Amino acid sequence: MVSKGFLGRQSGKGFSIYQESVKNKNLNSDMNGILASLKMPPKSEVSSDEDIQFRLLTRFVNEAVTCPQEGILATPAEGDIGAVFGLSFPPCLGGPFCFVDLYEAQKIVDRLKKYEAAYGKEFTPSQLLADHTNSPNKKFHQ
Repeated sequence: MVSKGFLGRQSGKGFSIYQESVKNKNLNSDMNGILASLKMPPKSEVSSDEDIQFRLLTRFVNEAVTCPQEGILATPAEGDIGAVFGLSFPPCLGGPFCFVDLYEAQKIVDRLKKYEAAYGKEFTPSQLLADHTNSPNKKFHQ
């Protein structure tokens, strides 16, 4: 996008075409080629409806669990509250850390490894999540 000059509002083009005094933006049709070149064919072994849902959920959960490991969050409770109220994480799941406690870290790591084999390192389980699989009773919330 940058090499084509699609820098957003400042250049007048990005995903949309920006015009002064026009509220409704038109889509930039020149983006179609860029998006087509990035499209990945679905992998049948991880493309069931359940797999698609878990690919979205486990990647989010894995990233959230990385935050305390990197000092971004002080407690898992901060992450749960922030995810539910700030990012619209499904409240019925209680937040990403509650979800790990509820669903079990080992099951999440197993799914992440399955997705990692199909899609690559974006699905590599975080170290903290992997550590939780070593102790089956280890929970983020006691």
